[in-house]
Amino acid sequence: MLDLRLIVITDRRLAGDRSIEDIVRECLDAGAPAIQLRDKHAHAAELLEQAERLRELTAAFGATLFVNDRLDVALASGASGVHLGPNDLPPDAARRAIPEPFLIGVSTDDPTRASTLQKAGATYIGCGAIFGTTSKPEVGEERIGTDRLRQVVEAVDIPVVGIGGITPDNVAAVAATGAAGCAVISAIMTAPRPGPVVTQLLAAF
Repeated sequence: MLDLRLIVITDRRLAGDRSIEDIVRECLDAGAPAIQLRDKHAHAAELLEQAERLRELTAAFGATLFVNDRLDVALASGASGVHLGPNDLPPDAARRAIPEPFLIGVSTDDPTRASTLQKAGATYIGCGAIFGTTSKPEVGEERIGTDRLRQVVEAVDIPVVGIGGITPDNVAAVAATGAAGCAVISAIMTAPRPGPVVTQLLAAF
């Protein structure tokens, strides 16, 4: 069974002086089942180097590694899957090139679109921004709330992961929608001790 109770999404800017590898290691040690490498500013070769280091870490803990946006880097690094945004390669095109068990996550907050993406070969849906976010400027002031998340959950048979402004203080509301888990950037990347944050987030699911 694919464990998506928590996807830790990396962000070098929010990590500050700490290395992504050190933060990810602490998250994995606390039980994080999945990591998503997200670095919008890295070129392909740099992203591949990061992905290969994280692949070694996640493999050691039996965790899943996704690469954000870049299917080529995900495949070259031996990652478990890719997460595709609205402007990336469509999941059906990716699925034609890479059969199961390669994992394909796709972003949408629209129930009808989510159903279409499931039919197109998506493994899971990333839905948000639930409570708003400062980590993704492209979504602006969007706050879809937990009611919309619940609608997406009910529209598909694949896991749905909530994202956007999720913290230990509000994660219970996400879990109550029937979502399989949450994806978190800021609350973990900025935490002086990411491990306890991971533990609290996992407890909700």
